[in-house]
Amino acid sequence: MAASDLPVDLGRDEAREAAVRELGDPAYVSDDPNPLERAVDWVLTRLGELLAGAGGMSGFTAFTVLVAVLVLVVIIIRLRVGRTGRALRSGDKVFGSTVMTAAEHRAAAEKAAAAGDLAEAVRERFRAVVRELEQRGVLDARAGRTVDEVAFEAGQALPVLADDLRGAAVQFDDVWYGGRPATVEGYQRLVSVDGRVRA
Repeated sequence: MAASDLPVDLGRDEAREAAVRELGDPAYVSDDPNPLERAVDWVLTRLGELLAGAGGMSGFTAFTVLVAVLVLVVIIIRLRVGRTGRALRSGDKVFGSTVMTAAEHRAAAEKAAAAGDLAEAVRERFRAVVRELEQRGVLDARAGRTVDEVAFEAGQALPVLADDLRGAAVQFDDVWYGGRPATVEGYQRLVSVDGRVRA
């Protein structure tokens, strides 16, 4: 728009429309930070304010505050993406939606072990232990029970097996939520626990 095209007496609405048109030009927004840059800027600004405020603190106090902030960040990240986060999102449940007997879980565990899928064998053998406990009336059949609940409740009902059940629960957690590889020895320990529960 040339200067000669502008009316001498510009009204409020016409001025606003002209300003909107002018400011809508991509040249004005090309240097705006994206949301990630704004978030990083905000964090750095707050950190700068913290460190500037630390001028009145002793070096040890400022260092302690900084370490506490870093530990908090690590905890939040672990909760969101680590084992704890996965367990919270999955509910750490023992069973899926399919209902099988203890014998069927044992057969599935043996099949998985024979195929070399030890992680699945561990999961199915633990499920066999839990289903056996339910079938024998040691535990009530309840959907959504976690491995820790199984170990605690069954351990209270069968104190002589409490340590074995806790070890089985830890192994299940380590393999399925901790990302640790399943081993033949670990699977055999679960088979032993299953045998003791059946006896």
